[in-house]
Amino acid sequence: MIVVVITDKILKIHKSFLTLTYFLWPKLADQFCNAIGVLQQCGPPASFNNIQTGINKDQPANPTEEYAQLFAALIARTAKDIDVLIDSLPSEESTAALQAASLYKLEEENHEAATCLEDVVYRGDMLLEKIQSALADIAQSQLKTRSGTRSQTLPDA
Repeated sequence: MIVVVITDKILKIHKSFLTLTYFLWPKLADQFCNAIGVLQQCGPPASFNNIQTGINKDQPANPTEEYAQLFAALIARTAKDIDVLIDSLPSEESTAALQAASLYKLEEENHEAATCLEDVVYRGDMLLEKIQSALADIAQSQLKTRSGTRSQTLPDA
């Protein structure tokens, strides 16, 4: 039954990665289309020798460099996200049995770490008790010293 639960978790993780990549591909396509549209809109007109056009050649240059950098960064970031998601998917060689064995090993390591943590916490509690006891002893001796000093300074009446 544990293997079934582990396998279901693996399938859910696998499906979530596929869902993310499913949404990233159209995002990447949109970025490419938008980049091409901006280049068409802002790009300098091409000159043809045989055709006369009414284009004003003194038009100011558009900020295509900024757009190029912006879309290059967006496309690179989305491509990197897709690449990371694809690399994190389980390989075809990875079977449910191998994944279950890997998760079982991780669970054993987790139990060992939990046992070690419990031991460290227990030792910490013991040290805390010793420190608190020592502080209580120090406080008691300070009170005795102060009360002894006061009784010596007071005159007997």
